[in-house]
Amino acid sequence: MKITCIAASEIPSATANSIQVMKACQALAQLGHEVHLLVPRRAGSQPPTPEALKTHYGLADLFPIEWMPAHPRWKRYDFCWRAVRRAKALGAGLVYVWPLQAADLALLAGLGVILEMHGPPEGGLGPWLFRIFLGLPGRKRILPITQALKQLLAARYSLSHVETVISPNAIDLERYASLPPPSEARSELGLPEQFTVGYTGHLYPGRGMNMLVALAQRFSHLHFLWVGGNPNDVNHWKERLASEKLNNVTLTGFIENHRLPIYQAAADVLLMPYERTIAGSSGGNSALYASPMKMFDYMACRRAIISSDLPVIGEVLNETNAVLCPPEDPEAWAAALQALYQDQPRRLHLAQQALQDVKRFTWQARAARAIEGWQ
Repeated sequence: MKITCIAASEIPSATANSIQVMKACQALAQLGHEVHLLVPRRAGSQPPTPEALKTHYGLADLFPIEWMPAHPRWKRYDFCWRAVRRAKALGAGLVYVWPLQAADLALLAGLGVILEMHGPPEGGLGPWLFRIFLGLPGRKRILPITQALKQLLAARYSLSHVETVISPNAIDLERYASLPPPSEARSELGLPEQFTVGYTGHLYPGRGMNMLVALAQRFSHLHFLWVGGNPNDVNHWKERLASEKLNNVTLTGFIENHRLPIYQAAADVLLMPYERTIAGSSGGNSALYASPMKMFDYMACRRAIISSDLPVIGEVLNETNAVLCPPEDPEAWAAALQALYQDQPRRLHLAQQALQDVKRFTWQARAARAIEGWQ
């Protein structure tokens, strides 16, 4: 099948949404479909080489990508219009989209549309555009990333006449198949040979950074590894750690996706300390409906996980494959970390169960469910 994917993400970038787009498109291509990705072009930028993209995003296979004009004044509406026209010219049998504008325009152009949704429609026009999508004739399907998001959408809109497939984020299991034990990973990366507590991802509000600081203060005999973050955030937290006189934390800054598994493997325990509120770029609280990619990375990494006990996290993690703690409760988190530090058999048991459970969350399985029955 010819599938044209339309995303508003900047490619390449360090954002989670750009990584997710590239993984989703790779999976569709790996299933044997003819995939063509259309993304906006930043003024003055040059398309990267295929090898640079594969390295940046940790891809095994690449697919055709076109960068199309997008004037900032038009809020990507001009890009979506051009992209839909291009999809039509490519003879797409399916348009797989992330922007609502593209979903509406593709339906108006008589194309079949799958709309992937990572949050409820936000902003001044988002709800209106989604209602148009729901009301337009044509073949369509929506892919909310969690059951919680589907329920939130159903409470606000009538979804009874629209196909809905829950599509959590996923994992490239082969990238985690041959990871070394923690001590070997630390040696390879030049990290201290110490029991290591890891965190990977952005460092902005809502991600539990204050919890990470509190744990580093309490467990001065352990090493903490923070992987990721943009330069401004990394500098902010380096200054904060210096002011707290904490010298048991290593901040790496941004790490290309293809190198991420070895950094996660350097940890004995991996943390996911989400707070109760994580503000999205266009409003809303993504802690209510998010499907964190790092959760699936952690599970595949064969390391024990401590995570915030948010309802949406419970769609994947439970007491058999992780330790779940109340968000923003330092005492509970400290007790959980202390218990795992002292109990290697439990760490290994949790890690093994997480690995078994994540096997049903591969990107290719996700892609197959997303388009099942479309042809």
